[in-house]
Amino acid sequence: MRLHFCGVRGSVPATGSEFAEVGGNTSCVALSHDGARPSLVLDAGTGIRRLGSILGAEPFDGTILLGHLHWDHTMGLPFFAAGDRPDARVRLLLPEQGADAGTLLAQAMSPPHFPIAPDGLCGDWTFATIDEGRHRIEEFDVLVREIPHKGGRTFGFRIADDAGATIAYLSDHAPQRHGWGPGGIGAYHDAAVELTTGADILIHDAHYRLDELPARASHGHSAADYAAALGRQVGVRQVMLFHHDPARTDTEVGDLLEEVRSRYPDIAIDVATESTVIDI
Repeated sequence: MRLHFCGVRGSVPATGSEFAEVGGNTSCVALSHDGARPSLVLDAGTGIRRLGSILGAEPFDGTILLGHLHWDHTMGLPFFAAGDRPDARVRLLLPEQGADAGTLLAQAMSPPHFPIAPDGLCGDWTFATIDEGRHRIEEFDVLVREIPHKGGRTFGFRIADDAGATIAYLSDHAPQRHGWGPGGIGAYHDAAVELTTGADILIHDAHYRLDELPARASHGHSAADYAAALGRQVGVRQVMLFHHDPARTDTEVGDLLEEVRSRYPDIAIDVATESTVIDI
């Protein structure tokens, strides 16, 4: 399995030279089987535009899996050139919440808020919902569990290929909603543990520093320390800090990484950047 980090910011894109190293595009991670083009995409923030350079001149042929419907995870859809062309095939799946998938997307993407609705995209697009459970998507095994996050149903994913390589993706996660846990930074609740136990890579919300969490805990995100603590608790091989605060500069993200590493020296921790590619 190969991971391409196409967008790693949260909330809104960040622009300027002080954000260029980590990258300013919002959440999007593309997965491919060994030797193949990406066929499964997690979230469709502005980072999904970068997927075109990975695909080259080829159209996208695969599935986009949305963890939730906030703007920073969907705003790239109408700008995804490799999917918005006559020869593309795109299956888009979003969390089940009692409404038609296309209708839900159109609430934010349709006139007068945007020039076209989802059905205005070129190519063979289908829109559907997905619920908790085990699924087979683009020849990956996908476990879906609901995780706490403010403002709508939100899913985390555990994805494995047939060779056994496994990632866990909890992009937007507020574990403190289940209690503050043994470390005072969020509970190791059942869904988080099931999604992450023994994973090769944990891609996890790292929006806050420890000293920011008390004042911002109600906003729906995690402290970077929680990602490291959870990873250590469940035996993850490597933690990738993700969904960076859009106000946090490259230097500040680097400082945060070193702080977390100093507190959790017994687990591999790194920062997800738009240039990051990982082979598992």
